[in-house]
Amino acid sequence: MQPATTAGADPLASRLPVTVITGFLGSGKTTLLRHLLRDPGMNRAAVIINEFGEVGIDHELVEASSEQMTLLSNGCLCCTVRTDLQETLRELFVKRRAGEVIDFDRVFLETSGLADPAPVLHSLASDGLLGAQYRLNGVVTLVDAVNGMTSLDSMPEAAKQAALADHLVITKTDIADADAVRRLRERLREMNAYALVSIATDGVLDPNLLREITPTSVKALARDPNRWLMSAGATDAALVSRKNGGSVATGAAPAPEENGSYLRERIAPKAGAHDAAIRSFCLWFDAPFTWDTLSASLQVLTSLRGPDLLRVKGIVNVEGEAGPVAIHGVQHIFHPPLKLERWHDADRRSRIVFIVRNIPCESIEALFGAVGMLEKTGSKEL
Repeated sequence: MQPATTAGADPLASRLPVTVITGFLGSGKTTLLRHLLRDPGMNRAAVIINEFGEVGIDHELVEASSEQMTLLSNGCLCCTVRTDLQETLRELFVKRRAGEVIDFDRVFLETSGLADPAPVLHSLASDGLLGAQYRLNGVVTLVDAVNGMTSLDSMPEAAKQAALADHLVITKTDIADADAVRRLRERLREMNAYALVSIATDGVLDPNLLREITPTSVKALARDPNRWLMSAGATDAALVSRKNGGSVATGAAPAPEENGSYLRERIAPKAGAHDAAIRSFCLWFDAPFTWDTLSASLQVLTSLRGPDLLRVKGIVNVEGEAGPVAIHGVQHIFHPPLKLERWHDADRRSRIVFIVRNIPCESIEALFGAVGMLEKTGSKEL
């Protein structure tokens, strides 16, 4: 695991933010994008969609059109994915640099209703050329308040879209029963306790909620790493403590205990029966990692359970580093870790959020503990 350097240009601020908008069939992506494209503040956005016909761009917005690109009257650029997403993103950046398209400052990427958003995140993490120009701003998942519960029950794609989200948006609340909206919101919170949950009224969502889902620079990340771990707007109440089978307590992190174990777990509320396969939790580590231990633990975990490791985000204390290290992975692909200049508070414990499918938190706890013990044993033998 090679850390990304923070020398020179800020590796976050210098890249164009990409916001992935996903959601199951009928969740309201078309309506959300239609309102988004009309917002004056989006006049420098590039929107990548599957087919223009699917999005239903208002006719009066279309100013000029080619086979793959449409310029809207508010200045926003829309393009379709005809071949490969990576090729589309590269082509957009080349045209931007050459002055052939607008000097867009962000990208919104709409996936199809049946699409798994994970490959999109993999592209941003594993393609070196794309990674130098773009960064993930966040995953926005729309869930239909009328049919959302049924989709989550019967469609694995819908459940995975919700699990990968940084921001969950409940749509069609104007035609759904209030109790159904409440139950859906609770269900989503059980599946993904670390995502911000919003409600789109009549299909309209404040565009500002989509601008800065995650910190826009390394300095901003260092000032408030918990905002990144739990997404903008989420609170520390998303983290709860469970210890030795005791009761669950919500709130801020307790102070480290003098004789704390190498690893201490903090886990989100237990998932309901319908979503027992998908769960989210956060592990807290009292002792610093070495780079070798951190790399080995993540490599073993991804090799054994990569497909079910839906998302991992962490702020890690690594020996020899002045500040924490931010890690982010989706299934078997991890972004290069980011070194932050300093800690934002006195708490130096590592905290890693896991959103997983069919993986007991105890298994991950045991794996990290075993790798840590192996390293200590190896050091003593040397």
